[in-house]
Amino acid sequence: MVNKLDILAIGVHPDDIELACSGTLLKHIAEGKKVGLLDLTRGELGTRGSAELRDEEAAESARLMGAVARENLAMADGFFEHKEGNLKAIIHVIRKYQPEIVLINAVSDRHPDHGRAAKLCADACFLSGLIKVETKEMGVLQDKWRPKAVYHYIQDYYHKPDFVIDISPFIDKKVELIMAFKSQFYNPDSKEPETPISSKAFMDFLHARAQEFGRPAGFQYAEGFMTTRITGVNSLFDLV
Repeated sequence: MVNKLDILAIGVHPDDIELACSGTLLKHIAEGKKVGLLDLTRGELGTRGSAELRDEEAAESARLMGAVARENLAMADGFFEHKEGNLKAIIHVIRKYQPEIVLINAVSDRHPDHGRAAKLCADACFLSGLIKVETKEMGVLQDKWRPKAVYHYIQDYYHKPDFVIDISPFIDKKVELIMAFKSQFYNPDSKEPETPISSKAFMDFLHARAQEFGRPAGFQYAEGFMTTRITGVNSLFDLV
């Protein structure tokens, strides 16, 4: 039986989703949409914390978000490859949940895993629609499924978004989801080594980035997304 999702968000590291698109997910959950999360790795190469702790933090964030599912494929952090096994692992999840929309990592970014994961996931979304690519769920062949749309969320590096989503009512909840990863982000009492994302300045940056994306569209806070194919609409009024 398919536990069908409206949106599947995929991140190569636990907390990628929270940092880049959790406001958008919160907004759609509030509208009654079913959202699921997929992490490709356990973030085991992270300077702070551990994979086991990240597992716990990811589960807590998903609970706070109201996601209906969160899975982790335990690929090798930093060293995962674009190969059949990894593609089929992602395809299996796509076919399991049959999402209408999939959100994936930035096309290029400071962390090399992000761009590589973007390509891996985009290819998996396409291949998932091919009947001759076979995957099984509990020994039964899965039906082919191709999402209607795949969008790249914007991460550390600035990219001009193709569109933005107003997340103004959800900015505080987004911060709460991020801070569920307490081992990774600002904590003045932490004895862990400093990293590029553990300072208060980084949290200030996240607010500023959301304001930057929102301002041109007349929103207080927004998240930005990019497309790799032309997006079609039926009416000019769909863009209003």
